[in-house]
Amino acid sequence: MHRILTAVLIAAPAFVLGATLTAARQQTPAAATRREPQFENEQVRVWKSVILPRQPLALHRHDHGRTLIALTDGRLDVVDGTGKLVDRYDWKRGRAYWLPADPPGVQHGDINVGTEPVEVIVVELKRDR
Repeated sequence: MHRILTAVLIAAPAFVLGATLTAARQQTPAAATRREPQFENEQVRVWKSVILPRQPLALHRHDHGRTLIALTDGRLDVVDGTGKLVDRYDWKRGRAYWLPADPPGVQHGDINVGTEPVEVIVVELKRDR
């Protein structure tokens, strides 16, 4: 009887801890599409974008040109405010790309059409020349 009681007393805290960790993991919100600020000074603004499948970036615009460095492979569809496809990008991990400023008054959204998150670093000029 003593052995059974000892085993229960040893196993019970481990079971409770495991159940607590499992419950905490289930309550943790899923990752979301987001921008993570990295660096900013008078010349540039730098951020990391993580775009999850089927979680588009909200409509936005870029007043200045920017360089994008792909951290992962991925395809993004660029849509206008009505959802119409206006561009498509196929990013290759480790490659850098130049994107010009958006036309005045034009906004766009970015949609990850793949099955894995797309991650990029964006270095946007604060002024052109």
